[in-house]
Amino acid sequence: MDIIKAIVVGVAGRMGNRILWAIHETPNIQLAGAVERKDHPALGRDAGEAAGMEKWGVPIVGDIRQAIDAGDVIIEFTNAESSVKTLQVAAEKGKCAVIGSTGFSGAQMEEVKGLTRKIACVLSPNMSVGVNVLFKVVGDLAKILGDDFDVEVIEAHHRMKKDAPSGTAVKIGQILAKCLGRNYEEVAVFERKGITGERKKKDIGMQTIRAGDIVGEHTVIFGGIGERLEIIHRAHSRDNFARGAIRAAAWVVKQTPGLYDMQDVLGLK
Repeated sequence: MDIIKAIVVGVAGRMGNRILWAIHETPNIQLAGAVERKDHPALGRDAGEAAGMEKWGVPIVGDIRQAIDAGDVIIEFTNAESSVKTLQVAAEKGKCAVIGSTGFSGAQMEEVKGLTRKIACVLSPNMSVGVNVLFKVVGDLAKILGDDFDVEVIEAHHRMKKDAPSGTAVKIGQILAKCLGRNYEEVAVFERKGITGERKKKDIGMQTIRAGDIVGEHTVIFGGIGERLEIIHRAHSRDNFARGAIRAAAWVVKQTPGLYDMQDVLGLK
């Protein structure tokens, strides 16, 4: 069994910590590099020790160029700006990547598409197996139910989350719009207040909740006359995202250059 050598960017963050533990629990992958921002207090510490484990002999560095030659695949859950910079270096060095960051602008996504002509990259707003099954199910339901059912998306996350709606919710909205033959940018409704008038038939509601330490919850409502369907996914911990990222890393190292997502990894397309 070949051992996959991973470089984790954002290693001292909430997701970075869980990815390290997932690596620790997976026999065919090992940590080859650990990267954090240049002003992080964990800089210079052993990555394993910083995560609450034994020393791994991998120091946390402030520049991916200091670690990239040692690894086969980069795993990053930080932010869009950082991830684009990481992919620039990855494309230069010919390293594949797994990116779970969200909040990419249109211009950033165009740059990502250009960079992934040189390297294989799995980019997904949510690496959870359950959420990716939800992506497929809500698309199928939208095709079946069509315009006779109103569609609403509600997402809830912890108070520290910086972007809204979540990347996962946006992905759900985009899937729904595509399967219903609509333009997401035109039909997404992000807030309702005051006298809004009757709901437009083709609206896709996108509602956001931020509270406490909610890991992640997404609800899709298909509301008809006299009945409704609700599809709900609740994340109990970040470990499911971390395990999904490890699964994606093991898959992407075998792929040709291109931009992939977790639907590709799980064979759901």
